[in-house]
Amino acid sequence: MADHPDVDVHALLAHTCPAGATDSITDVDGVEVGQTTVTDGREIHSGVTAVVPRQLDESRKSLPCNVFVGNGHGKLIGATQISELGDLETPIVLTSTLSAFRAADALVTWMLRRPGHEATISLNPVVGECNDGWLSDIRTRPVREEHVLAALDNATGSRPEEGAVGAGTGMRALGFKGGIGTASRAGGDHVVGVLVQTNFSGTLTIRGRAIEPPAAAEQSDHLEAQGNSCMIVVATDAPVDARQLGRMARRAVYAMGRLGADYRHGSGDYAIAFSSAEPTAAPPDPTLDALFTATIEATEAAILHSLLQARTTTGRAGRTAYGLTAADLAASPASAGPRSNPGRTRRGW
Repeated sequence: MADHPDVDVHALLAHTCPAGATDSITDVDGVEVGQTTVTDGREIHSGVTAVVPRQLDESRKSLPCNVFVGNGHGKLIGATQISELGDLETPIVLTSTLSAFRAADALVTWMLRRPGHEATISLNPVVGECNDGWLSDIRTRPVREEHVLAALDNATGSRPEEGAVGAGTGMRALGFKGGIGTASRAGGDHVVGVLVQTNFSGTLTIRGRAIEPPAAAEQSDHLEAQGNSCMIVVATDAPVDARQLGRMARRAVYAMGRLGADYRHGSGDYAIAFSSAEPTAAPPDPTLDALFTATIEATEAAILHSLLQARTTTGRAGRTAYGLTAADLAASPASAGPRSNPGRTRRGW
């Protein structure tokens, strides 16, 4: 956890939707998260994060799902079938770019071992990635099958750890150390939970105020150090259909811009949204505004959480990604104050 005093992210970002009980994606019923960190503390900083909807079981082989691609310079394995059919058949695994293909194979192995898949001959594994090669020796492809299986097997409904953990271990974003972040917001009678893997470029901006990273001028490869991609997973218990989930996924990618994303040529900006609700009639489109707002706010908060919880990390070739601190936010237009979300009790918020 980042070393900083209490920061009320909800107030800092002037959000209007209440946060969920744990302010995380696991506030959505049945959604669990597992992570495996792979690091030697020097040249290797990588890992796996798995989002596991427990509704995918023997009785229910798929969930409504859709994807939105803000900029497609990346890999989201399984995306074309989701776009075509609107179904999620497996958990969602996030990892490093060159480990994505091994992770997909491991995910298939895990699924084929599950009850109800004894006769399965086709699966659509869903794996997203960001490039951790600035801090980690990505060519060694350090993420192995056992790391992926461990993340899937150990997934729980507890609040996930954030920052430099799992698939976020080697990430950097907006000039700071990035990583895994999560948040949730109420959208009317339903919950929207978001988990992000932040690794994208731009200038961190809080309600119009730019926040420059430390020692930026001293890094000759500062632009590369900013990062270049973002994976966003959106979950909801609202009974929305695949088309409507596509609309929610768009809002998640749009939310990156509120914090200063510049959507560069080399950025892979993806959102994948699914519903854990029991099948029923989808709500009318004019009633979706509360879910749209909740998606935007949860994504914005998850991104900021990923930065605030990421420790300064020195990795490959002595490169350093600096963690965002309270001092960096001190002159922000909204200061830390009494928590607007009493349900969140972890240190650091």
